[in-house]
Amino acid sequence: MQDVVSLFPIFVWVAALVCAGLAIWRARRPITRGVIVDKLLRYLFFFPLGVQGLWAFSGHVFAPVEVAASIGWAPSPFQSEVGMANLGLGLASLYAAFGSFGARAAAAIAAACFLGGAGVVHLLEIAEEGNFAPGNAGPILVTDFLTPIVVLALLLLVPRRDVEPTAAGAAGPTLEDELENARMAIRDELRGGRH
Repeated sequence: MQDVVSLFPIFVWVAALVCAGLAIWRARRPITRGVIVDKLLRYLFFFPLGVQGLWAFSGHVFAPVEVAASIGWAPSPFQSEVGMANLGLGLASLYAAFGSFGARAAAAIAAACFLGGAGVVHLLEIAEEGNFAPGNAGPILVTDFLTPIVVLALLLLVPRRDVEPTAAGAAGPTLEDELENARMAIRDELRGGRH
């Protein structure tokens, strides 16, 4: 179980990058930034968030003793709750892989909260308890932070024309409009110039 815990997060990231690379390679020419971002997002939602979420669900619910041991913890009834949260995140991410910008943004926010929080707990376990078990301090720790950060960064790179209009758009600026304005301002500031 220890090896699976260590290798699975790496496997799903490799699968996502290989599938995205193949999809980009097979895309119609010219290949735009929007195509690259879309394919990367699609396969990051599918593998590191969707498939890994379902994997974590099955481990926490159907093999709680083994999973707890791989994390360096004692088994707990809370694992069923964590498993159900992983199920929800996994299913939402699979939907978002082929869904709209809004579906992707919602799943990314949920992933950032859940996985980022899990990552912080893992760091506290390392600092306070010296827990370097593979399920606490291995690749899962890295992907708890890496996956939501990369997904959120890619969502900021989605070309504006690829974000579907909303009914609220006619009444005034939408949240997406405000986020786009903030993203452009940050980008301009980082480049050292203002428009």
